[in-house]
Amino acid sequence: MSPTSKPPAGAVRTEAGAVSPVAGVRITGGLLREWQERNRRATIPHTVEQLRAAGNVANLRRLVEDDAPPYRGRYPFLDTDLYKTLEGLAYEIGRGEAGEAERAFFDEVVDLLERVQAEDGYLNSFFQDPGAAKKPWEDLAWGHEMYNLGHLVQAAVAASRRMGDDRLLAVAVRFADLVVRRFGEGREEAVCGHPEVEMALVELYRETGERDYLTQAGLFVERRGRGRLRHSIFPPEYFQDHVPLRELPSVTGHAVRMAYLAAGAADVAVETGDRTLLDALERLWDDMVAAKLYITGGLGSRHSDEAVGDRYELPSERSYSETCAAIATMQWGWRMFLATGSARYLDVFERVLYNAYAVGLSADGRAFFYDNPLQRRPDHQQRSGAETGGEELRRSWFGCPCCPPNIVRWMAQLGDYAAAERDGALYLAQYAESRVETDAVALTVETAYPWDGDVRVTIERAPEGPYALKLRIPAWAHGATLDGEPVAARDGWLTVERRWVAGDVLRLRLPMPVRAHVPHPYVDAARGAVAVARGPLVYCVEQQDAPAAVDDLVLSPADVVNANIAASEELPGAVVLRVPAGVAAPPPAELYPEFGARPPSSPAADVSATLVPYFLWGNRRPEAMRVWVRSQ
Repeated sequence: MSPTSKPPAGAVRTEAGAVSPVAGVRITGGLLREWQERNRRATIPHTVEQLRAAGNVANLRRLVEDDAPPYRGRYPFLDTDLYKTLEGLAYEIGRGEAGEAERAFFDEVVDLLERVQAEDGYLNSFFQDPGAAKKPWEDLAWGHEMYNLGHLVQAAVAASRRMGDDRLLAVAVRFADLVVRRFGEGREEAVCGHPEVEMALVELYRETGERDYLTQAGLFVERRGRGRLRHSIFPPEYFQDHVPLRELPSVTGHAVRMAYLAAGAADVAVETGDRTLLDALERLWDDMVAAKLYITGGLGSRHSDEAVGDRYELPSERSYSETCAAIATMQWGWRMFLATGSARYLDVFERVLYNAYAVGLSADGRAFFYDNPLQRRPDHQQRSGAETGGEELRRSWFGCPCCPPNIVRWMAQLGDYAAAERDGALYLAQYAESRVETDAVALTVETAYPWDGDVRVTIERAPEGPYALKLRIPAWAHGATLDGEPVAARDGWLTVERRWVAGDVLRLRLPMPVRAHVPHPYVDAARGAVAVARGPLVYCVEQQDAPAAVDDLVLSPADVVNANIAASEELPGAVVLRVPAGVAAPPPAELYPEFGARPPSSPAADVSATLVPYFLWGNRRPEAMRVWVRSQ
């Protein structure tokens, strides 16, 4: 391993869009830093322990051992959980914050991958087993071999950029070259059943300059929707293989696949200058936000096929909203921001980050939600995938453990999604206590966001001439001020351009009153209910904080905005809301009573309920929970 001579780069590196991501962001404090420290201290060691216990490492080692035991696990894509973990470790090692055990794990797995890779570049511990039930490339719909390659490439690029270690990159390049030889122009016109490789191949092109990888990513995007897969179990819609992406009327099918495909297509559109493809992605994004995204930013309303569902099909207790889908949505949104410079993608990114993504991990960093409902009934058990039974809240691991290592890698690289630049301007995309440094400027950000909307930006270094700082004003932040003066944002950005000197300070204030949200009238599942939010955080009520059954609580939107804001006694560091509430009359015994058989009763209005941030629910006792509460 030798120090890299390349300029610093993050998970996405491009200069082809409207803006370019800034890699030189280090989160130094606040909630996001707490999350990263928890990731390093608890989630990564726990994940490494589980990967060993579940056999992911042994599945590689058995390929170079005599009398090896059989492959462990039900799925042929379990190598990806190693790759995602390696990607997260590359960031921690690159920052100098990983422990010796984690460094040793990284080296151990990389060494195994180098040893087991086939001579032609193929790499998959399931299909390389001589006794495997299927041969390589035999089942592209479910084999996930190129999905595996995608996560391998992303781990390899992270190791190269953050650690200066190209060992894994060499492995990834050999596998990618095999895919190009087999599935490139004029060759087998196939796609993988699970999109992901498209993003990775574009990033490999950006890292190596080899245009064949970009071309291959474009081929995979264009082939999708033309019936290239042999469909089984689920119909073509599940795989987004029924209509070409450019013609797709709405996001559909398996939610993670859909968002990964769209993110990869956005990469292709940016690098090739394909405006029609970008237009299609903008249309799909807008439709998703308008009719298919939960208030938490969760994507996916169906458990049976982990799918998006129809427009306005957004049931609370059966919300799937897979944690991986939250990450995929953020990946798509970030790329759309890079392509267009529009702040509206960042507003959704932020909503997903603090709600649909963050809820997937327990406060101690060692247990996970796979799916993320917006309601828990008192007799509910948490179930996912094909497993029987269920635990009452989060699980320490899963038979298909795609979400935990995905959380690991995303948490480790949060700084890569904080800022962007173009000639003469720096965009502050997300607010976190941090230090931001580019060739042109260096500054520090001080804030308690998302608990508080005060943001202080101090210039440490700036160019001699005029330079613009663009501060994102979230759509919910009405009445923002800069240095005490009201400001008006344009397209979500407040632009401050001047000649800066070291020591200059900007004081941005984003008001955070408590907000009451009501559902679109077509969202039948939430009709007659109200949800509560403050800043980027969605709140919920858990039974332990309610004076009556959560199903009987009644909130008035007019009273919600007058909620008291307080520090939590049970959830350290969290801001909770104490909201005036009523209690509905006892429900009738009949499931469907005749209207008018019993006179309605006005709810009492002399109680209050404590609402907690949605991402923190389920860290105490396993009791009922609601995001959408009955409304007066």
